Amino acid sequence: MMARSEGSIFKLCFLCSLIANLFFGVNLYLGRRGVGGWKWSSDEVNVQGLSWSGRAAAEAESAAARECSGHGRAFLDGAVADGRPACECNTCYGGPDCSLFLSSCSANADGGDPLFLEPFWKQHAESSAVVVAGWHRMSYSFSDQTTLSQELESLLRKLHSQVGNAITDDKYILFGAGSTQLLNAAVHALSHLNSSFPASAVASIPYYALYQMQTEFFDSADCSFQGDPARWKNATNTTGDIIEFVTAPNNPNGQLNEAILHGPNVKTIHDRAYYWPHFTGIPSPADEDLTIFTISKLTGHAGSRFGWAFIRNEEVYQRMNTFLQLNTMGVSRDTQLRAMKLLKVIIEDGGREIFEFGYKTMTKRWDRLRKTLSMSNRFSLQKVAPENCTYFQKVREPTPAYAWVKCEREEDKNCIEILNAAKILGRGGSVFHDDDRYARLSLIRSDDDFDMLISRLESLVSKEDGAKIM
Repeated sequence: MMARSEGSIFKLCFLCSLIANLFFGVNLYLGRRGVGGWKWSSDEVNVQGLSWSGRAAAEAESAAARECSGHGRAFLDGAVADGRPACECNTCYGGPDCSLFLSSCSANADGGDPLFLEPFWKQHAESSAVVVAGWHRMSYSFSDQTTLSQELESLLRKLHSQVGNAITDDKYILFGAGSTQLLNAAVHALSHLNSSFPASAVASIPYYALYQMQTEFFDSADCSFQGDPARWKNATNTTGDIIEFVTAPNNPNGQLNEAILHGPNVKTIHDRAYYWPHFTGIPSPADEDLTIFTISKLTGHAGSRFGWAFIRNEEVYQRMNTFLQLNTMGVSRDTQLRAMKLLKVIIEDGGREIFEFGYKTMTKRWDRLRKTLSMSNRFSLQKVAPENCTYFQKVREPTPAYAWVKCEREEDKNCIEILNAAKILGRGGSVFHDDDRYARLSLIRSDDDFDMLISRLESLVSKEDGAKIM
């Protein structure tokens, strides 16, 4: 009888334990409110021996658990509804859970938000997550009195070695608030470097508008923007240095641009934001005097505002570093921590998974776009040649980040106006100092944005006289 009683007690205890674990597990998954509106107290969140980070983990899980009908997302720093982070909907979707399709809205192909990589990071939520204590890195500097994480620097150099898109040996490295800040620092550093005369900044048409906008906005007496470098190619009586922006791949047309100008008074800033295997073949590693990259187009985390530059010349490095220190005292330590965590995920398999995911996604999008516009007699796409890619070890077809669309009809003098009338948002050619017969359409936004873009283009093409049948 005693043995039978002890066995019954054991089974009862086991059952109670199982129920308790299930209860607490469900509450953790559902967040602070838990089952039946029950709230966590500060002492009750303890996950696998964790203490202070338990509540942070529960809050993050609560936000991530909101599916928003697959057409939006919830964020910890967003608006709150019913005690939980509210859904922020994709373009053309609305309602509390983003399930309402707004059929009359415009397709957003304007901005360069690289949200096409969001599904990859959802698949790697655990390995890419960061939990930060309130006392994390409160100082202006690291313990070595610098503002750069040595571990992050090491990871960046390792990543470029794995990808084969840049030679980093014997070069200094600087971090910036995205490539934007580094571009401005580079212009400052290269101005008055070898001459007492103001420098002239140039970029081949079509060029990224920020080059001109930033140079003119800061209105420095040391440098002025002078447009296309072709007008300087055969000049013999120039005074002052010439600073050429070289963008490869180019924004907006995806071409692997090369420097136009050469000579002792020419300084070059190489913008390699898109020089990654999901946007272009990597024919050879970049080995330039000043090269700038950004995490925005590598991992898709544009909002983190993190970029880096490799600089060969020590004087240029020191001038850029002074600019950055006086400007912002370096990059946020929290940003550096997040960048480090993201890079560790990529480096674990040499970037294979993220670049294959990105390349596959962009290939599908480029193919759908080409197929849609191949039916048109009115619109044409830029031609980007296939490139040998040392990373994928094959000749690969182009997958540019942007479509550089041209309106072919004589009467269509403003392409972006025509697209806007068809409920398609983009950027006109004049934004890139080119003809307004061109328009840039972003291919790197969310799946919803791209699907709506294709839908609007198909509708527009179908209305053409003499359009081919799809």
